Amino acid sequence: MYPIKFKPILKERLWGGTKLKTLFNKPIESDITGESWEVSGVPGDISVVANGQYEGKSLQELIDLYPNELLGKHVHKRFGHDFPILIKFIDAREDLSIQVHPNDKLAKERHNSFGKTEMWYVLHADAGAELIVGFNKTVTKEEYQQHLNSGTLTDILNYEKVKDGDTFFINTGKVHAIGKGIIIAEIQQTSDITYRVYDFNRRDKNGNLRELHTELALDAIDYEKKDDFKVAYTKDSNTVNKVVNCPYFITNLLPLTASYEKQLSQDDSFHIYMCVKGEGIIGDGTTELPIKQGETVLFPASCHQLEVKTKGMDLLEVYI
Repeated sequence: MYPIKFKPILKERLWGGTKLKTLFNKPIESDITGESWEVSGVPGDISVVANGQYEGKSLQELIDLYPNELLGKHVHKRFGHDFPILIKFIDAREDLSIQVHPNDKLAKERHNSFGKTEMWYVLHADAGAELIVGFNKTVTKEEYQQHLNSGTLTDILNYEKVKDGDTFFINTGKVHAIGKGIIIAEIQQTSDITYRVYDFNRRDKNGNLRELHTELALDAIDYEKKDDFKVAYTKDSNTVNKVVNCPYFITNLLPLTASYEKQLSQDDSFHIYMCVKGEGIIGDGTTELPIKQGETVLFPASCHQLEVKTKGMDLLEVYI
């Protein structure tokens, strides 16, 4: 197998904009495009190969044909033929709804799905842009409901000002929202289970309020104030900088200013490379692909080498 690019799966969102096109050249046709799903195994939204001999085949077809070669033996053993990670770029022209994701146990019971642990890497933030992450004090379920019902939920939420390069780890149960003027790379478990708890009383294009999931969210929320979300990491050039290491994915930052090589076989996993800055050439010693900011390449587990040619490029590396 060879390094694979997929066709982006573009999602209209009430809060989306046009920066996925103006900055990343995504083929969007709508002025409210909020998400580009770069690598997806979500049923109904399976990624399709855009390059090479597998062009036109779906990610699921490749997993079914070559499970160990694509996923890696230990990943295949753990997840079967399910691709375990969903990779996105997100353009928030407006604030997203305030939401929470269930853990694996709750998601399995209610939806026969994985939970949704995720991380955000900020590619761009307008001056003064903010995220909502968790509570600004520990509250009870009853206090939370009182604030929700009285329209004062934002009084107990924690706001974080952000800048380019900031990284946040959003574990399940943490109330959160991406604020307007932020573009992020999002890495998450394969799941589309989101409980929307507050949406600023916005209406969709048909004038309807969007569905809320306030009752489902009650048992999913962690009501304790925790400062466990902002990720501190090094940014040393031309080497691997560890960013997140959790049971669902490992993410590293590779800030490259020159040619770079890395052995991959020891991980026994696919590797995903998201270009979050600059541009260059990426390959496995046999196949080379151009990559620039806003693009993503999947290296199947059978690709044992990463080779990069660049004068300046930051890559996020993701694997299991």
